[in-house]
Amino acid sequence: MKDLSLLFERHPDPMWVYDLETLHFLEVNHAAVRRYGYTRGEFLAMTIKDIRPTKDVEALEQNIALISEGIDYAGVWTHLNKAGEQLLVDITSEVLEFRGRKAELVCARDVTDRVRLQSEARTTEERFKLIARATHDVIWDWNLDTDQVWWNENIETVFGHKLAELEPDSTSWSNRIHPEDLKRVVDSIHAVQKGKGSTWVSEYRFLNANGKVHHVVDRGFVLRNQNGKATRMLGSMMDITEQRELTQLLAQAQKMDAIGHLTGGVAHDFNNLLTVILGNTELIHELVEDNEELSGLAAMTVSAAKRGAELTQRLLAFARRQALEPKLLNLNQLVSEMESLFRRTLSETIDLRFILTDELWACEADPHQLESALLNLIINARDAMPEGGRLTVETDNVSLAEKSRAAAFDLPTGKYVVLSVSDTGHGISADVLNQVFEPFFTTKPPGKGTGLGLSMVYGFLKQSGGQAKIYSEPGEGTTVKLYFPHSQTRETPRVFEQHHTIAPRGNETILVVEDDELVRTHVVSLLTGLGYRVIETTNGPDALIKLQQHPEIALLFTDIIMPGGLNGRQLADTALARYPKLRVLYTSGYTENAIVHHGRLDPGIALLGKPYTRQALAHKLRAALEQAQ
Repeated sequence: MKDLSLLFERHPDPMWVYDLETLHFLEVNHAAVRRYGYTRGEFLAMTIKDIRPTKDVEALEQNIALISEGIDYAGVWTHLNKAGEQLLVDITSEVLEFRGRKAELVCARDVTDRVRLQSEARTTEERFKLIARATHDVIWDWNLDTDQVWWNENIETVFGHKLAELEPDSTSWSNRIHPEDLKRVVDSIHAVQKGKGSTWVSEYRFLNANGKVHHVVDRGFVLRNQNGKATRMLGSMMDITEQRELTQLLAQAQKMDAIGHLTGGVAHDFNNLLTVILGNTELIHELVEDNEELSGLAAMTVSAAKRGAELTQRLLAFARRQALEPKLLNLNQLVSEMESLFRRTLSETIDLRFILTDELWACEADPHQLESALLNLIINARDAMPEGGRLTVETDNVSLAEKSRAAAFDLPTGKYVVLSVSDTGHGISADVLNQVFEPFFTTKPPGKGTGLGLSMVYGFLKQSGGQAKIYSEPGEGTTVKLYFPHSQTRETPRVFEQHHTIAPRGNETILVVEDDELVRTHVVSLLTGLGYRVIETTNGPDALIKLQQHPEIALLFTDIIMPGGLNGRQLADTALARYPKLRVLYTSGYTENAIVHHGRLDPGIALLGKPYTRQALAHKLRAALEQAQ
């Protein structure tokens, strides 16, 4: 009896004994407790009706009324576990006497998964056919015993292969795998078939009917017989060519953004140093003007400092940390006005041509930065044609209405004005084409280029809400296209012109707020030399105290990033709230969100970028002091 009790308790299937008169559970085994979720105590307080759906209770009572002696095979019934989940169980029972009561011993084998699989198996073929017709993927069915392969019609829709012309066996697949991927892919699918696995996944290149390469992800499911031998595979092939291209674009954009953060920080630090070097060297040049030798050395130093400033400005352009002052432009007008400069830059062996679209849309861009970017492209094109060739500058209107097309250009949908520069030079190989916008990367010989020209162009376009794209073929030439968003502004497009005059002087009182001691000392010296009275400090809180102590202060000249809890913008806002007639001029080694949003200076903001010359400082000061209230 003890052995029977152990057999009952340790049986892997749920078992119980219930009273045929009251229907109460009298005993349950451990498997029943585990599978149904009730404790033993909870079971013994229940009847067998409690584990049946309400709709099955009447059938249960009828079945109990027909119970006779011996073993009964009741078939498959639906039970409910404690969580309310349905279980399909195959019931075998036997009437017996238990503790003096007429009872029934029940074994409830859980066949939920088996019944589900049988049901799914009955609908698999029909479902497979429906999926094959409904999906955009290429569906295949491979009989491994006969090597026959069936394809759905998408093999023609996606890849252009006509079903009637395909080989009937697996060569219809293997013959169209890219040769470089063939062995790897075939070996991997054979390994799955010969092993014990049930799934296969591979990403590879597949050729369409015209020989064009597509990137695909292929997934297969292996069906095996009772001996474990693979007899059939069902699968689907998804064309991910567009997705792969977009992923590569995103990776490149993230890489460029990371490089931008690094170069922007470096440029900021150098600008502070160059501000002092450039300004002091200009003063030295003036002081030794009568000494030809010393004057020449000073002039060389000024020139070198300006070249350094130009390099840092290109770094900032790439990092998108320059403060742009966009104007409404007609690119046809800008290109036409630069034509004489282009011709002076090019040799006589280069044929310069213009293809300018009539009724070109207007766009908004910083004219100085655009002129610099365009001149960079002209110089690059010139250097790519040392023996001469043809250089074409072209403008056009382009609409990117489809999301997929716009995404390929890494641009929002919309209208764009395109400025293109094409040459017939030596071209750029595909393996380095993705690197040409990176700072310090150049295809020119050592000493012939800084590698910052195209990176500056790229950063300027991105900061302007546009995009720069490059297309090139070795031996054929290169085209760079600049995409600017079409502007809806109805003002008359104009090209900004800069006027240079002698540095103006003044006698007002200027408050200089600069935390870098070298820069602050240099600025104070410059301002004093221009006739101004100067008060200096290193931080915002002290600047507010000095403004209160010196009501004669006419202008606040402040750096943007400073210690002390107040940045330059916060200092200026607080000061203007107290002293509305105060003028403000900001200075910075690179743009900050405090005064620049979406790459543009906030309205009414005057900014002098570092490094700057004495003349630039003098002009910005007078402009700020004389602006209308």
